[in-house]
Amino acid sequence: MKRALSAILLLAGCAATSLGQMQHGMPEGPAPTFTKDVAPILQKHCQTCHRPGEAGPFSMLTYEDTKPWAGLIKHAVTQKVMPPWFADPKYGHFSNERRLTAEEVRTLVQWVNTGAQKGDPKDLPPTPANFVEGWGISKPDVVFELPRAFSVPESGMMEYQYVIVPTGFKKDTWVQQIEVRPTDRSVVHHIIAYLREPGSNYFKDMKPGVFFEAPPPKQDEKTDTSALPSDFLVGYAPGQPAEILRPDQGKLIKAGTDIVFEVHYTPNGKATTDRTRLGLVFAKETPAERVLTMSAVNGKFKIPPGDPNYRVDATFEALRDIKLSGLHPHMHGRGKDFEYTLVFPDGRTEKILSVPVYNWHWQLWYNLAEPIPLPKGTKIECTAHFDNSVNNPENPDPTKTVIWGQQSWDEMMVGFFNIVFDAKMPSSELYPPGEAPTTAKN
Repeated sequence: MKRALSAILLLAGCAATSLGQMQHGMPEGPAPTFTKDVAPILQKHCQTCHRPGEAGPFSMLTYEDTKPWAGLIKHAVTQKVMPPWFADPKYGHFSNERRLTAEEVRTLVQWVNTGAQKGDPKDLPPTPANFVEGWGISKPDVVFELPRAFSVPESGMMEYQYVIVPTGFKKDTWVQQIEVRPTDRSVVHHIIAYLREPGSNYFKDMKPGVFFEAPPPKQDEKTDTSALPSDFLVGYAPGQPAEILRPDQGKLIKAGTDIVFEVHYTPNGKATTDRTRLGLVFAKETPAERVLTMSAVNGKFKIPPGDPNYRVDATFEALRDIKLSGLHPHMHGRGKDFEYTLVFPDGRTEKILSVPVYNWHWQLWYNLAEPIPLPKGTKIECTAHFDNSVNNPENPDPTKTVIWGQQSWDEMMVGFFNIVFDAKMPSSELYPPGEAPTTAKN
């Protein structure tokens, strides 16, 4: 996260030309103003992150906040550095697309070139109702947090930290908006909140309320350590938005379920503390459809030293008629590109997401504009390439054979996705017989 924000701020040096030097090439007609022309664009594409308490390094909520950064904004949008969005437009349609249109870019550039005028305050669009300070969701109905602030040292390598927090839910609970977020982003690489249902073997010997590291796998267990718990509730990483489902959809938290927080801390030279929080907004009524986050994973790869284009594949097969609603490719610094392709039972194929230049500093979800029906037998095929060569500036060691690992200098290949299915159907039916995780009984 720190490197990502530093990269943004470095652009300021490239965009340091004063507004007075940008007056050439003024368009005909009235100059765009912040209140009428610019604020709606920022509200749609930028203010989710660029507001107090969020990941953006400066706020864009007001004219006074935004004007000092006008030159940087012009540079960032013309160079397509911001807003971060990496999907090839030839494949898929996404409801949360952040890509600016050519007209929006022209408006922002003209606003800067004509003096970054404020305009009439009456032209300002209303602030979105879901802009709740401290959250990307509506005001949470319940908040869970780490049992105490966790101390992060100024340096050193840290293993993933886990802590189990009971929900105390006495009945099955459907949630429609979900967000997990750190209190100090500067030292948090990622967070995942998992669900541990009653009877699950997931960390069954660990006590709630105590930080711990995952025990190493036993010698008689599989060497592939990439298996992920099935009940992924929500995650956090730079660029990853809150989970806001449609009104008729929800994620299910069974009575007596525990939250398992997984937090990856990365010391950055300054000792600090973090007390990660999880906010939930309950569904107003039992939804018709259930949403579950699943994945296609390959943890058996071995990327050779110096290989500039190593391919890794992973596949998931639908065992019931379901729908696909969102995609989330995950790799580390050697990640080069990532694709999702559907292979239907009749042999037809459809590429639904291509990320030709993967950027591990921005872990984005790509939410489909409309869910895609997947008949039973449809395969979700994920293909990734890794650059382990000296030409990759993100590569910590091009002489190393790279395998699956939790630390950022290791690698991962995970194609996360959200599936949608009838809320009355047990999630265990989504897995092959005998392979349903103990956390997916209901």
